[in-house]
Amino acid sequence: MSIPGYGGQPIIILKEGTERSRGSDARNANIQAARIVAQAVKTSLGPKGMDKMLVDSFGDVTITNDGATMLKEMDVQHPAAKMMVEVSKTQDDEVGDGTTSVVVLTGELLGKAVELMDKKIHPTVIIDGYRDAQERALEVLKEISINVQPKDKETLRKVAVTSMASKLIAGYSDHLSDIAVDAILQVAEETNGEYDADLDMIKIEKKPGGSLTDTSLINGLIIDKEVVHSDMPKLVKDAKIGLLNAALEIEKTEFDAKIHIETPEEMQAYLDQEEQMLRDMVKKIKDTGVSVLLCQKGIDDMVQHFLAREGILAARRLKKSDLEALAKATGAKVVTSVDDLTGEDAGYAESVEEKKIGDEKMIFVEGCKNPKAVSILLRGGTDRIVEEAERSIHDALCVIRDVVREPKIVAGGGAPEVEVARQLRRYAEGLAGRERLAVLAFAEALEVIPTTLAENAGMDPIDAISELQSRHEKGEIWAGLNSIEGEVSDLAEMDVYEPTQVKTQAIKSATEASTMLLKIDDIIAASKMKMPEGGPAGMGGPGGMPGGMPPM
Repeated sequence: MSIPGYGGQPIIILKEGTERSRGSDARNANIQAARIVAQAVKTSLGPKGMDKMLVDSFGDVTITNDGATMLKEMDVQHPAAKMMVEVSKTQDDEVGDGTTSVVVLTGELLGKAVELMDKKIHPTVIIDGYRDAQERALEVLKEISINVQPKDKETLRKVAVTSMASKLIAGYSDHLSDIAVDAILQVAEETNGEYDADLDMIKIEKKPGGSLTDTSLINGLIIDKEVVHSDMPKLVKDAKIGLLNAALEIEKTEFDAKIHIETPEEMQAYLDQEEQMLRDMVKKIKDTGVSVLLCQKGIDDMVQHFLAREGILAARRLKKSDLEALAKATGAKVVTSVDDLTGEDAGYAESVEEKKIGDEKMIFVEGCKNPKAVSILLRGGTDRIVEEAERSIHDALCVIRDVVREPKIVAGGGAPEVEVARQLRRYAEGLAGRERLAVLAFAEALEVIPTTLAENAGMDPIDAISELQSRHEKGEIWAGLNSIEGEVSDLAEMDVYEPTQVKTQAIKSATEASTMLLKIDDIIAASKMKMPEGGPAGMGGPGGMPGGMPPM
C-alpha cells in the first residue's frame, strides 16, 4: 500500500500484496462473517434442535448438537468468525452449557447493530447502549432468580435433565442425570461455607457396547490398564495401595560404561547380581505390606514375575492424572522411589479388581476411604453415541457444578430472556438520546432465543413471541416455550430449570464479543506466504496451510 508523498513520490507503508478494508466495509465484513456462523448453529438450539454431522480432513465423523463442539470441529477461516468460536469456547470453559445460545445471541446483537448503523447511529453510541443494557439485564436476572440449596438433589436433577433435553441422548436423561448428580455431590467440597466441585476428579471412561442404560457410577476409579502378569491375583480385597512414580527396573547409567567380562562365571555372577537387586526391590515392596502396586513408569519382566510370586497385583504406565486421582481417593502418597515406599504411604480401597468390559480389561478401584474422586463408566451402542453421551454428560456435570457453586436457578424455554427484554424496554423509556435505541435493540436481540426455539419446534415465531410478551405483562415471569408440545406454558411447573450462571455468562460473553467487533473499523491483512515448489517440507505434494489471514 502506498500514499502520495511530497513531489508526487509515493510512500510505501505496508508490504506489497497487503489487503486493507476500512470504515463500514471492514465492519460489515466482520459482522457478516460472525452472523453466518450464528446462522449455522441456530437450528440446533433447544429440545427440537437438529444435529450436525461434521467430517474432518481425515474423514472422521462427529455427530453433535453441542455448540462448542460444532464450532471447534468446523475449520473456520475468517478472523471474525474465529471470534465466535472463541466465544463458545469461553462459555464452555466457564459454565459448560449455553454454547449455542451465546453464539446465536452474539449474531443477533450484531444484526440489530447493523440496523442502527443504517439509521446513522454511530457504533460508539451503540456500544455504550449495549453495555448499559447488559448491566441492567444482569440485575434483572439476579432479581428474578430462584434461590436453592446447593446440595438439594431434586433441584440438581431437574437442572441436569434440562441440560440433556436438547441432546441426542435425551431419552436416557433420567438415568444419566442421577449418575451426574451423585458424582458431583460425591466430589463437592466446602470451603468457607461455599461449595465447589472439581470436574477433574470425575473421570469418564468410554467403552462402546451394551446400551446407555448400562452406564454406571463407580465410587472409586477405573484405570484403563490391565494387570501386568497373568499369574497375579485379579481381585484383592482390603487392598493396601502403593503409588509409584518410578520405573521398577535396573537404571541404565547416564554415561557410557564398559564392563570387562572374560569368563562365563563372571557373566553369570553379573546376571545373578542384577537379579538379586530386582529381588531386593520386590522384597522392599512386600515388607511395606502393599498388596496393590500402581506404577507410572515401566516394570521389568523379572520384577513382574517376582511380584506375581508374592501375590501382589501390579499395573504399569498409568497416566499422571490417574495417579493424582488415586492419591486423592485412596489417601496414598505418590513416591518417587521404591526405597521411599513405607506402610504409611499406602492408600486403602475395599477392593481392586480387574474386570473385562467389552473386549478390554480394566482395573476397578472401589470402596475408597475418601472417595473425592469417582468414575463414570459410559456404555452405548456405537462409538458415535458414546462420544455424544460424553459431551452431554459433561454439560450436565457442568450445570450441576454451576448450581452447587452459585445456588440460583431460572426457568428455561426462553422465559428469562423475555422477562429481561420486557424490563429492559421499561428501563429504556427513562433514557434520553440515541442510547435508548441501543438498549431497545439489546432487548429485541434477547428475544432471538425464544424465537429460535419456536422456529425449531415448528411453531409460528411471531404468534409465540406475542403470546409470551402478553403473558409476561400479566406477571407470568416463567411463561416460556414448551418445545415438546409446541405451545406456551409455565416452565417452572414443568420443572425446566437452568443455572442463572449460564444465562449471565452468555449475556456477558455475547455483549463483549459484539461490542469488540463493532469497534473494529480497519482490517489490514498480510499477504499470503508463497509456498515452495512441491508443498511444505515433508507434506509430499501440493497443499498445506498458507500463512497469513484469509482474504476479506
